[in-house]
Formats: sequence, structure tokens, C-alpha cells
Amino acid sequence: MTAKGKAFLNYLKNERHYSEETLLAYQHDLEEFADFLSEANVNDLKDLTYQDIRRYLFQLQKKNLAKSSLARRLSSLRSAFTFFQESGWVDNNPFQYVHSPKQGMHLPDFFYEEELLALFEAVQGPEALQQRDRALLEFLYATGARVSECTELSLDQVDLDAMVVLLHGKGGKDRYVPFGGPCKEALQTYLVEGRQELLAKSGEDHQLVFVNYKGQGLSREGIAYILKQIVKRSASQLAIHPHKLRHSFATHLLNHGADIRTVQELLGHSSLSTTQIYTHLSKESLRQNYMTFHPRAQRQGYNSNRSSQED
Repeated sequence: MTAKGKAFLNYLKNERHYSEETLLAYQHDLEEFADFLSEANVNDLKDLTYQDIRRYLFQLQKKNLAKSSLARRLSSLRSAFTFFQESGWVDNNPFQYVHSPKQGMHLPDFFYEEELLALFEAVQGPEALQQRDRALLEFLYATGARVSECTELSLDQVDLDAMVVLLHGKGGKDRYVPFGGPCKEALQTYLVEGRQELLAKSGEDHQLVFVNYKGQGLSREGIAYILKQIVKRSASQLAIHPHKLRHSFATHLLNHGADIRTVQELLGHSSLSTTQIYTHLSKESLRQNYMTFHPRAQRQGYNSNRSSQED
């Protein structure tokens, strides 16, 4: 990692407040490109040409990378060279002329409401870890919080009386998100009883809301593990990951008539286009329900793959 690369990563961490996972992705992309530059005998970034980038892209394509992986690398390097240019280390950004590959729309995975009910039924119980698991599941679904926002959540961000939480999102952007009665009840029980019991066992003293059995703050991996255990207890074969609850949060709001800009604000998306994928998912859900339940939907000659314009 060059000094310029380290400076860029420090900028992303300290100025843009990127998550650890995102920083690791940027670091990987920069180190991979640095290896290419070394092999190509490009010792000064000012000497980098568009043809060098074309050779780099050809090298990546030989690895049969997914379009999303290729687009991420280009985005990382485009951002890095914009930073280098603004810092006066290069005269121009050669990546601004390189277009990312077009990607097909990938609809996010979500739970149906009946499936979520089965999960909530699997997290009932008086023990400290059961109270923690119920509060965690309720919170993720009630707020649509990112897993990083959940691991960093502190007590002073949660207002049980007003039933609202302050979430620190990507890029240092804060937002207030309300939550309902079931989430309030689960959080209140856990914070008063379960969390105190877990902290007392370990002697830990901190402000993090969600803790593991040792009383330490939960990690991303810890949350993923807990959710998988909840699925096992529900005796279902559902695939689960923390972001699936965020997808469910957005999808269910739109399915029940929420305005897309409200959902955008609740999710903490900086661009409405990021939120719009959930409208496509909502339309697809409506179409599938129609095809399943309308008595004449499956008549001969009906084309179930009509264009989105017809939808």
C-alpha cells in the first residue's frame, strides 16, 4: 500500500466515515491495482495512461469477474484518483473516461410477513440471551437499520418514551427512525433485564446496546450467527442475513402504501434511485400474487412475462 493509498483510506475513514467492511474493499482494490502497476513498470501515477487502464481491465476480465465486482473496482479507483487529483498528486483522473459495465437488475431478497411471524415466535423466553435475540430481531425489522448501525448502537441513541432511534449512517449522515410497540417492549425488557445480566457476568461497562454472552458488543459475524440460530429454532429452511431484514422493512412499507421518499429517508439512502429498486420488487410481488390467486390468470395464452410498461 503506497502512502497515497493510505492517505485516501484515511480520508474515507475519518472524513467520509465509511464502514470497516467498505474500507477493506477499497484497500483490496487499491492493492490489486498497485500490483498491476508494478508489473507494468508504472512507477509514477502521473505516467498512467488510458491504455494502461485498458490493459488492467483486460486482465480483470480474464479472471471472469462478475459485472458487479468489476464495477466496484472501477468505482474504487475512480474515487481514489479523484482524491489524488484534488490533492495535487496527479494532473487528471484517467478513470473518468472508463464506464462501468451495465448490470442487470438484482431484486433484493426479503421475508414474507408470514415468514417473519414464525421467526418472532421462535424468540420468546425469559432468559437473557432470549431477550437479547428478540430485541435484536424486532429492532432490525422495525427500523431497517444496517448491521453496522446496529453493532455501533449506543444507549443514548434510543428514546424508548418517544419510540425513536437516532442512527448514524454511511458518510456520517444521521437520521431518526421511529419504531412501534412490539419493538419498544422487546427493547425495554432486554435493556432492564437481559442486558444487565449479561454485563454483570463479565464485569463489562460500556454503552453499546447489543451485547454477546460475554457482555461485549456484538460483531457483524455475531449478529449473522444469532439470526441463523433463530431460523433453526423456528424449524424453517429460510435463508437469512441481517440485510434481508432491512429489505423486508422497505418492501413491507411500500406494499402497505408508504411513500417512496419516506422509505428513502428511513433507509438513509442519499439517492432516490437506490430506493426505487424496492418499487420494482413490490410490483413483482403484486404480479406473482395476481398470477397465484386470480382464477383466470393462468388461462391459456396469458403471457406472465409482460413488459414493465404493461405492469
